[in-house]
This record gives sequence, structure tokens and C-alpha cells, in this order.
Amino acid sequence: MAAETLNDANFQSSLDASELAVVDFYATWCGQCMLIRPKFQKLSDALPHVRFFMVDGEAAPEARKTVEIPNLPYFALYRNGKQVDGLFTTKIDGLREKLEEVFGKAPA
Repeated sequence: MAAETLNDANFQSSLDASELAVVDFYATWCGQCMLIRPKFQKLSDALPHVRFFMVDGEAAPEARKTVEIPNLPYFALYRNGKQVDGLFTTKIDGLREKLEEVFGKAPA
């Protein structure tokens, strides 16, 4: 399932409607963010039990304020609308490991 882009208007309601979710907080000027984006999209297919979202932090400043972002790209993990974990990484394997650690592997 492809990642859905969120904005300030639908950010919290989309998370509240998702049992498990990961949000890619990015900026269009961030080269590493743009490089990992297609891999993030592909990872969404491998973990169908998790909803994948993307937020441009500059275009959605209220959503950006809900998390403490030490560096980009930053991935926030949510369970039933509440942030439960997060990490800064440029390595898709590290993100997958974190998602499987927190949310479990995809059902067979």
C-alpha cells in the first residue's frame, strides 16, 4: 500500500484512525529524505499491517510541532494515534528493523 501524504488538516485524524502507523517527516530541500522516499514507499508493501504516511514539515508546521525531530529524515511510530517511538535514519534496513521490533513482522 502506498504511503499517504498528510497535512495539518488531516494529520491527527488519520493517525487516530490507524492502529499502527509510521510517519516520514521530511523536507523537500533534504537530499537524504528524497533518496529514502522510494524505499519507504516500497517498504509499505512489505508491511501491510502498518499504515505509512509522509509529512512535509515545512508545509505542515502544526504536525511537525507534535514531534521532536533531531534530524531528517525522521520517522515517528504511532499506535492508535499516540507516538510510541521514533528514529532518525537514512538506512531503510534500520527503519524496517525498528518497525518490526515495535509493530511485529507482517502476518503470513
